[in-house]
Amino acid sequence: MPKRLENKTAVVTGGAQGLGFAIATALYNEGARVAVVDIAEEAVHKAALRLDGSGEHSMGAVVDVTQKKQVSAFLKKLQSEWGTIDILVNNAGGALHTPHRLEEIEEKHWDLVMNVNLKGAFFFCQEAILQMAGQAGGSIVNISALAGHWYASLAGVQYTAAKAGLEGLTRQLAHDWGNKNIRVNAVAPTVTMTGERVQGLWDQKSDDEKRKVLSAIPLGRLSTPEEISAVVVFLASDESSYITGTTVDVCGGRYLR
Repeated sequence: MPKRLENKTAVVTGGAQGLGFAIATALYNEGARVAVVDIAEEAVHKAALRLDGSGEHSMGAVVDVTQKKQVSAFLKKLQSEWGTIDILVNNAGGALHTPHRLEEIEEKHWDLVMNVNLKGAFFFCQEAILQMAGQAGGSIVNISALAGHWYASLAGVQYTAAKAGLEGLTRQLAHDWGNKNIRVNAVAPTVTMTGERVQGLWDQKSDDEKRKVLSAIPLGRLSTPEEISAVVVFLASDESSYITGTTVDVCGGRYLR
């Protein structure tokens, strides 16, 4: 049985660990060549080797997503080496260890979260779309959160605002570039145990607070990185060829539209 992403080239930002690496792994397992992008140099190269020890079907690249020149140079280099950019997953982001209490949020916290979650996604979309437009099209998946259209459980208003902006970016680009066969969608998970930071925030909650969160989820549990990754693969593949401009909630029924 052929793999769904055979002969496709994928880019995953924030891909060295956690949800990003789970997404990179899922794309790779479906036949894609995967470029793992992250700001952590050692981690990103280790992640690429974990995917493909030969280096033939994976690469690691150190890129600061908030720096337009770095983004542009990387994507142009990738296209020259691998020929096409078929799939872009903008996963870099999160609350980035910033405070969640309103009175504790400083301008630097707001700027950091906005720059990584929203500006970085814009820079990658801007460059990738211009390259995809010269091909047969492509698929972009932006990793949002329920906070983008609801509220955040483990983060502050800066995170909610950034993810809301990301969903707006998703809709506008889908509208503007659909005629070039470029699809742009978003995935909105609920709390997902993606690493030590999220686990730590969850562990800080009292048993009553945890029960309250879980009781609001009809499926009665938190999501796994693999469950989020499966939806990303679907949106990246031709199985979703008539879906664009959509945010898919992967939340166990916690938010019902």
